[in-house]
Amino acid sequence: MNIRNNPILRQKLAAEYVLGTLKGGARRRFEGWMHQDADLRNIAAQWRQRLTPMTEFSGAVTPPASLWRGIERRLALRRATGWRFWLSDNLSFWRGLGMVSTGFAALLMVIVLLNQPVDAPNIAYVATLTDDKAQTALLVTADREHNALDVRVITSAQVAADKSLHLWAVPKSGNPRSLGVLASNRGSFKLADNAVSADVVVLAVTLEPKGGSPDPNGPTGPILYKGPWMKL
Repeated sequence: MNIRNNPILRQKLAAEYVLGTLKGGARRRFEGWMHQDADLRNIAAQWRQRLTPMTEFSGAVTPPASLWRGIERRLALRRATGWRFWLSDNLSFWRGLGMVSTGFAALLMVIVLLNQPVDAPNIAYVATLTDDKAQTALLVTADREHNALDVRVITSAQVAADKSLHLWAVPKSGNPRSLGVLASNRGSFKLADNAVSADVVVLAVTLEPKGGSPDPNGPTGPILYKGPWMKL
């Protein structure tokens, strides 16, 4: 398969690789392609940067008892009690445990992501905003169901007492639209229609005087962070 000239397929495979849904031979082939294709490695790195911050929304979930029983059954384990379990010298058990540890960790992540609380945000849009060194600084999400816009800091930013961080929606044409001023480097706002209209392609954060930009038509300070605004 030649994916070099198929940008859509390259994006799809890179996203599945980062999520862990690309399995077996397909995953090994993709890793082989990445070894020879620097651009493909960059695409995978970009997807990792976009998706990794979303794990912040994952709450703690206790795996069901059936999951443990299934693991014991597949590994042919005999249940030990008390201190005897830790004194077991069954070499095949420890080898088996090492072999499944990576896969089991991935399985737990899937369980965590799929078992969100009932009142968890229903994320419709997401943006990871990066600085001029391509380091992720902010995670912005839009929840259409609860009509909320949430901004979370990934990398702490030092802001002078007389300054504020101001969040903007940047359309394909026209002036940036104010989405809100971040108090203590974060914020939760009512989701405005102009934040998720079809012409908005980028979100940006500028450094403004205390309380936000004094210009109603747009920012007055430098851009600190920016990133693509993507519909999920």
